[in-house]
Amino acid sequence: MRRTRETTMTDRHRDRGQVTVEFLGMTPTILVTLVVLWQLVLVGYTFTLAGNAADEAVRAATAAAPGARQGACQEAGLDKLSGAWAGGATVDCATAGGFVTADVTLDVPLLFPGTVSFPFDVEGHAGAVEEEVD
Repeated sequence: MRRTRETTMTDRHRDRGQVTVEFLGMTPTILVTLVVLWQLVLVGYTFTLAGNAADEAVRAATAAAPGARQGACQEAGLDKLSGAWAGGATVDCATAGGFVTADVTLDVPLLFPGTVSFPFDVEGHAGAVEEEVD
């Protein structure tokens, strides 16, 4: 069969809207992918915050007098955490054998920081040699 101008126009009209239908079919997949990527970003950011908070806490604890270590450690560990992560954060410091350690535990938010959290926590750990305070 020979293609004429009329059959070519009919073929074009038959495919109208195909791109729209394919895009609408892929929209749920695109949205789920974006949500999963966002959640992975939040988990990674929580790991970064926990590590940084532990570093700050142990740095403050080594510079403080032995009796004021725990308070300085907790204050420094919570200082740079925003309200969404600071709410469920715990900071623990310990001194043993001339070595100071800080452990920070943070809740991982589910999609929106400050709302619901995952049932698991992220832990940050840091240690430093105890300084002599005069």
